[in-house]
Amino acid sequence: MNRKPYLSLVFFFIIGAVIAQNKQFTLEEIWSGAFRSSYLTDIHSMKDGEHYTVYNFDRSTRSTSVDKYSYKTSQKVATLINSADLDGLAYFQGYSFNNNESKILLSTDVQPIFRHSTYAKYYIYDIASKGLELVDASPIQEPLLSPDNKKVAYVRDRNIVIKELGQANGVAITSDGSDQKIINGITDWVYEEEFAFVRAFDWNKDGTKIAYIKFDESNVNEFSMDVYGKDLYQTQTKFKYPKAGEGNAKISLHIYDLKTKKTSQINLGDYQDYYIPRIKWTNDANLLSVQVLNRHQNKLDLIFVNATTNEAKVIMTDTDKAYVDVTDNLTFLPDNSY
Repeated sequence: MNRKPYLSLVFFFIIGAVIAQNKQFTLEEIWSGAFRSSYLTDIHSMKDGEHYTVYNFDRSTRSTSVDKYSYKTSQKVATLINSADLDGLAYFQGYSFNNNESKILLSTDVQPIFRHSTYAKYYIYDIASKGLELVDASPIQEPLLSPDNKKVAYVRDRNIVIKELGQANGVAITSDGSDQKIINGITDWVYEEEFAFVRAFDWNKDGTKIAYIKFDESNVNEFSMDVYGKDLYQTQTKFKYPKAGEGNAKISLHIYDLKTKKTSQINLGDYQDYYIPRIKWTNDANLLSVQVLNRHQNKLDLIFVNATTNEAKVIMTDTDKAYVDVTDNLTFLPDNSY
């Protein structure tokens, strides 16, 4: 038996191992991600069922892109956007499509708040025209394009703002938002932690109305904690945090009509201590679905609200001896059945 090929192979492995052990790694290599493994980030399946998109970061150019791939071949077929081609946006950290995948909402300068919520600057990119529009110069939360893709709603400083695309500024439809007191369209810490629920507003089917939840946390006690960051000394952050047995933020449901510029507060019924863990418009532009959950979380009512008359009607009730799960599984079919 000829052992020379095997001995040569072993020799090369040994030499390679010795060389690898003697290699000096620099701090720049370690912290630049030179040895970081490759993986897919932020994958979205496209509506045609044949393609998906991936968020990619090019370390050589420090640019980010959204690339389109074929399910059939796993090969890249197009780059929908690359920050290297944009003026005024060196990179972006996240993306999402509008309802017909003609526009991409881009986030940058993302700052975390709690487990799910963030502040960020957002841009809207039009794939066909390659136009880029800054939504707001200030950090904002949860921008959502209208169904007709002509407007965008978002929360700035605890108030809901609606902006016509192409216009310089938006118009606030609420004005009472204030730190540690009133929140419009964004949930408080309890909802975010308990129900993974952040954006508490929704466009109706034709973009003529916005439903939203208002949180009044004026009477909720504050909790403080030390935060250890980059500075030598820790900083302290305070937020409203109701402990077990104490009162939660007071909530109310509202519908804003863009045509009349009027807001209606909806009377959901005789609920004393409750949550609204989900709101969602049906395929009827004047019919809003609302989920109402008791404090013990073992009884959930599905309510339909007529946005013309503001009448609320319980459609079904779900109970459990332990608790009722809150999910995003409520789906409305074309005939508005669910």
